[in-house]
Amino acid sequence: MTIPPILVTLILGGIAGWLASLIVGGSGGIIRNIIIGLVGAVVGHFVLGALGLRLGGPFLHSMIAAVLGGVIVIVVSRFLSR
Repeated sequence: MTIPPILVTLILGGIAGWLASLIVGGSGGIIRNIIIGLVGAVVGHFVLGALGLRLGGPFLHSMIAAVLGGVIVIVVSRFLSR
């Protein structure tokens, strides 16, 4: 049995968002974590690509980018909500 790619993406996005919220501090539900992880992945890949950084293999690089991007998304959203 194979797992649909969209389900894998949502699970990894949720993990990345959860890790980002642990790093920055905060709370939220699974939907918030998934959104932060998915948006964070885009932001993180952009930032790491602009810096020319490649960290580890494809999976590790993607998770680091998603968590880093998630942290950026949380910090920026907190700054804008003030």
